[in-house]
Amino acid sequence: MGKITRESLMTLEAYAGARAQYRSKVLAHKKHRTVPIGPNVTLVFEDELTMRYQVQEMLRVERIFEADSIQDELDAYNPLVPDGANWKATMLIEYPEVEERRRMLAKLIGIEDRVWARVEGSITVYAIADEDMERENTQKTSAVHFLRFDLTEGMIARLRSGGALSLGIDHPNYSYTIAELGDSVRASLLADLT
Repeated sequence: MGKITRESLMTLEAYAGARAQYRSKVLAHKKHRTVPIGPNVTLVFEDELTMRYQVQEMLRVERIFEADSIQDELDAYNPLVPDGANWKATMLIEYPEVEERRRMLAKLIGIEDRVWARVEGSITVYAIADEDMERENTQKTSAVHFLRFDLTEGMIARLRSGGALSLGIDHPNYSYTIAELGDSVRASLLADLT
């Protein structure tokens, strides 16, 4: 999986012209990389395309065109691109009502450390959360976390040979399992592994 480079980015002018079509492409791509776990947590598995889109949007919104500032964005987003032996995901905790969200974020402290992936015939791998900064405190967890799932060579080999992939969360206040991911999600995640 390649990293985002300055050469892979469009200029602000080029991006303005291509934005609508590019956005549609990325949203269609994300459909095969988005996994709801229970009613209130969604994992969006990131890759070079999804992160390049985020960089392009940041450059557009902030009107960034200077080389050093572009490099700062690349340095911020490239760590969220999988490296061929892992998956990286944005975890969204979603409750529509403000009061319920506040109450649940207090009850879900530590949930980001209880998200797991399992390949049939392999051990369960728990995600490593929020390597860039702490996103919870003693009162509540954040509604957004960044996760990394490190996979062994054996897990990757089992996936390539058709082993089932399941995901879940085993927090005391939020416990759900996706017994087997659909073919399109599985294929998209398999493409991240070298």
